[in-house]
Amino acid sequence: MAFIDLSAVRTIGVIGAGTIGSSWTAWFLAKGLSVRLTDPVASAPDSVRGYVREAWTALTRLGITREPLDAALARLSFHGTAADAATGADFIQENAPERAPIKRAVLAEIDSVLPGDRVIASSTSGFGVTEMQAEMRHPERLVVGHPFNPPHLIPLVEVVGGGATSEEAVQWAISFYNHIGKRAIHVRKEVPGHIANRLQVALWREALHLVATGVGSVDDVDAAIAHGPGLRWAAMGPHLTFHLAGGRGGMAHFFDHLGPAIERWWADLGTVEITPELRDQMVRGVNDEIGTRSFEDLVAERDEKLLGVLAAVTPKL
Repeated sequence: MAFIDLSAVRTIGVIGAGTIGSSWTAWFLAKGLSVRLTDPVASAPDSVRGYVREAWTALTRLGITREPLDAALARLSFHGTAADAATGADFIQENAPERAPIKRAVLAEIDSVLPGDRVIASSTSGFGVTEMQAEMRHPERLVVGHPFNPPHLIPLVEVVGGGATSEEAVQWAISFYNHIGKRAIHVRKEVPGHIANRLQVALWREALHLVATGVGSVDDVDAAIAHGPGLRWAAMGPHLTFHLAGGRGGMAHFFDHLGPAIERWWADLGTVEITPELRDQMVRGVNDEIGTRSFEDLVAERDEKLLGVLAAVTPKL
């Protein structure tokens, strides 16, 4: 099936105005698009406008937009239902609560009013596309378009198709996200957590194990990543990182030289159960690491560092 031409996409329907939906809204507006948004919470219009105002400083600083904020907000409209928000939209980014019945109902509602040549993407991190397609008349146009938080700063979007999704819809979604300045990857099989979250939780499992067995404190384990491999990962992923670790012999030399040692490390990696005791230990450790900083302080610190990293690694748009 032929989907709408990328150059004709002008209006985005954003379903759900929580943190992810608000961040997506800021990005879409920064890229010059109009947004039709819906959320059942009465305070959503004020909270979304507030979020966009705060995000606009960062988006301007990154060179993503030079448009005055008020002009961008003039392209943002609020609607009472998902069907209303989807009416007239060229693409849908769904961010409804992570509950399967809600997802299926909302997607079916959108599907019933949206022209067949429009793609629908869900931001879900927990559900497979096949499960969410169950009540749709046009399941072939549903994909997962999973961002990383916050979407207006983190480029990654994971695109996943389901059992009834057409390959054309998957490729259209990848092209669309790349077209608006994201970095889309194709997750070729439906697996819980997609790719990036699985990598995150695999590392975190060992991080918890190291704390639980007394190898390191919460603060030390965090520092081991933030001041070590995390800096390299901002520039390239694990495969290229280890390719460089192999010197001029590259990945082949790395496997030949360090493969046996790595296999011994793998064999020694731990499994961990989140017991009440480990939960409390982690909470205490994180609170010690935070010190007197507020939640808002931590968000500001994270975003300021992200801006520095993005300025260094992102080509100017």
